[in-house]
Amino acid sequence: MQVDLLAGAGYAAPMLPLRIPTILVFDSGLGGLTVLREVMRQRPDADIVYAADDAAFPYGRLDEPALVARVLVVMERLVARFHPDLVVIACNTASTLVLPALRARFAIPFVGTVPAVKPAAERTRSRLISVLATPGTVARDYTRDLIEHYAAGCEVTLVGASCLAGLAEAALKGEPVDDAQIEAEIAPCFVTRDGRRTDVVTLACTHYPLLLARLQRLAPWPVEWIDPAPAIARRTSQLLGPAQPRPEPVATVAVFTDGSRLSGPAHIALAGFGLARIETEPLPLAI
Repeated sequence: MQVDLLAGAGYAAPMLPLRIPTILVFDSGLGGLTVLREVMRQRPDADIVYAADDAAFPYGRLDEPALVARVLVVMERLVARFHPDLVVIACNTASTLVLPALRARFAIPFVGTVPAVKPAAERTRSRLISVLATPGTVARDYTRDLIEHYAAGCEVTLVGASCLAGLAEAALKGEPVDDAQIEAEIAPCFVTRDGRRTDVVTLACTHYPLLLARLQRLAPWPVEWIDPAPAIARRTSQLLGPAQPRPEPVATVAVFTDGSRLSGPAHIALAGFGLARIETEPLPLAI
């Protein structure tokens, strides 16, 4: 098994030369904005492209060969257009499956997003932790290998939330999302056992931190919610090397493979993440 550096071992990408970089942050939808925010904080010198393959959202509906093929096709187009120095795959579903193929295809570094099992195991006191993810991420051997590797001394509850990513997208777009829907998705995370109870929940989908305030409010008891975005941003900055001063403003753009479902509130939300320029790179999903 090849474990991503965010999980603690494995792939080592080369350091890049000192220069003003272009960073491509990629997701199936808007969840990667949580990673983008941290990357922009740590690399204010970089030009940023946020790319959402919304024509294929959610990725969980694709089988594994179709998902690998889809991400490679979209990445070919994005790399040819924007020439990034580094790509962040801000999607757990894609990272747990497509990273080896991407690294084999492209001669640029890729930083992935994998379930933060190791830090969850390090921080728990009750030894009861939960991984809140999409059904696809829960089903991956990659996720189960991480648990065996880093959390063998814990009881780990895998929760495949079938609707939570969509609820997060809807909330960001200004659509009404009922608390009861969110409660139903997160309820299985909370386990009691012999006087102990879950005390750490790792958010293994980048969409979920968009709902963090509501997750905290709706939880039946306080837990630590682990958001992987800061660790992803730190790894990104490490690979890029020291930040460079620049006299001109940074360039930021959001690119969607469909874009037709972007509402007015969604445009406002994107602007709040520093993405006032929005473009489309039409890539319909053929399934």
